[in-house]
Amino acid sequence: MRVAIAGAGNVGRSIASELIENGHQVLLMEKRRSVLKPERVPEAEWMLADACELESLQQAALETCDVAVAATGDDKVNLVVSLLAKTEFAVPRVVARVNRAENEWLFNKEWGVDVSVSKPRLLAALVEEAVSIGDLVRLMTFRQSQANLVEFTLAPDNPHVGSTVDELDLPGDAALVAILRGARVIAPSPADTLEPRDELVFVCHEDVEDGIRRLLAGDEDNGDKSW
Repeated sequence: MRVAIAGAGNVGRSIASELIENGHQVLLMEKRRSVLKPERVPEAEWMLADACELESLQQAALETCDVAVAATGDDKVNLVVSLLAKTEFAVPRVVARVNRAENEWLFNKEWGVDVSVSKPRLLAALVEEAVSIGDLVRLMTFRQSQANLVEFTLAPDNPHVGSTVDELDLPGDAALVAILRGARVIAPSPADTLEPRDELVFVCHEDVEDGIRRLLAGDEDNGDKSW
């Protein structure tokens, strides 16, 4: 997979390093000469250029990329890069970084964004996840499908401790995708038993989040399910 990343600061370089480690080809675009440091990620292709300029994107052959990532620290720049990548070069997948929470509403399909990653929201979610036991924490939103990645940590006295995965009566638009147990990442099977302080990671539609929250907390009324 070929990936173009606009913005070669700490965020852009970190993304590039991870993708290269996973076997992908990466082009890093940066307009500030002082930030252009190919020695930091020598396996990547580097380009000194303004990703907001159509000519620069043409020189980068953006149409050959499978993914474009707008990773600069400026939301306006990220929106322009996303729009150009999608409308002018038909890049199949456009991912954009959101730096300011108040700008999140702009990062949608009208601006060419398939997936937005909000730094403020992500940091807030990670803080919540670190301190919240017994409550459902939203970690990430998949805008294209209106689904969310959510996490629930089982307190020692949770009624589901000792139950098996197949005993969780989840709604139809929800799936348990991982159990985090200490340093282990467990791909859940129906017979797996839930233990105290297990972190349960779900993908679910936003409409059923409240139902999952009540189910996991032991508050749901089996005679009157909202799903």
